[in-house]
Amino acid sequence: MSLKRVSVHAKWIIGRVIGTKMPKTAKVRVTRLVLDPYLLKYYNKRKTYFAHDALKQCSLGDTVLLKALPEPRSKHVKHELVEIVHKVGRVIDPLTGKRVAGTEFVEPLTDVQQSLQEEPTTILEKLQELNISADSSGADSPPAEKPISS
Repeated sequence: MSLKRVSVHAKWIIGRVIGTKMPKTAKVRVTRLVLDPYLLKYYNKRKTYFAHDALKQCSLGDTVLLKALPEPRSKHVKHELVEIVHKVGRVIDPLTGKRVAGTEFVEPLTDVQQSLQEEPTTILEKLQELNISADSSGADSPPAEKPISS
């Protein structure tokens, strides 16, 4: 009786999908930085993994999380897709909250342009809205020096 011993170095891997043409399989490229001991410089080292994607939920360019299988599914497929960390094309601008594709907005910016056309408010008005006074409360500032009377 022979025991099948599988050696997978990394149990959890994050990489980018570079191919989905095979049925129920995603081709994932993992890039890591490696230090050259002689030059003392870091360079990118790439490795390609094949992962089982039963639902065909990932697409080209997605960042995915892979988990090592206890035993290989086939000659090359030794990992399975656990989750999609970042879906390609689903980038949201933090300032406007609108979807972005490259440098172009996917959704129109009508409400943002309207807010820019309104007359600008002063800092005092904004502080009053937030119920913050412009005077320092004294707790944050250092104590004032008392005049010396002689």
